Amino acid sequence: MTAQRVPRHVAIVMDGNGRWATRRFLPRVAGHRQGVESLRRCVRACADRGIEVLTVFAFSSENWNRPKDEVSGLMDLLLLVLQREVPRLAADGVQLHFVGDRTALSARLVSGLSKAEADTAKNSRLVLNICFNYGGRWDVAQAAAQLAARGEAITEESLNRAMALSHSPDPDLVIRTGGEQRLSNFLLWQSAYSELYFTDCLWPEFDEAALDHAIEAFQGRERRFGKTSEQLVPGLGPQHKPLQSQVA
Repeated sequence: MTAQRVPRHVAIVMDGNGRWATRRFLPRVAGHRQGVESLRRCVRACADRGIEVLTVFAFSSENWNRPKDEVSGLMDLLLLVLQREVPRLAADGVQLHFVGDRTALSARLVSGLSKAEADTAKNSRLVLNICFNYGGRWDVAQAAAQLAARGEAITEESLNRAMALSHSPDPDLVIRTGGEQRLSNFLLWQSAYSELYFTDCLWPEFDEAALDHAIEAFQGRERRFGKTSEQLVPGLGPQHKPLQSQVA
């Protein structure tokens, strides 16, 4: 795998936890627990491959409509992950960001998220964005509301600075597991020029080999950012393309 062709930022819709559990006659929350194991493996693999940013969709704004026991189980699982995983991530050089609307979360959970971010703020090996109670439309709306409250003109550049993921470059590669082929309100603004990769692999089964397949597919794409093939500079890797102020 050629280093200069590795995507700088990979984003993943981690789909298929519930189906993985159902096929094994287990409660859906068991699939989410197994999904945490896959995330741990993926974080390590991304860091080893030189990927700088990993963003994952853990809980969408629409997931509140799921059965109450599943939602409650997800909240409890996040608290458990904060207790068990953050020290390990901190030791591995991972910088954590929890991206999403925190107003509906419990005070205990909000406190845990903030502490995890503070404890890993100085790390630089890999940025891990966990989108929790997040939606792409919410992100655009909150950014516009920020600008309006400050009396700032709403432009592409100002909106980009106000987005919840403004600390990270736009994703080069968006992966969705589980067989569905849609974004489901994930990174709608940021993925305007992302390469999309869909796999039937359920998230709990997504391993290093599956990640490498996705990266290999990315390496075979020509990223033009509105230009023609003839205009591209030979040998210029995708991480050298403009990532923030892209135009069609």
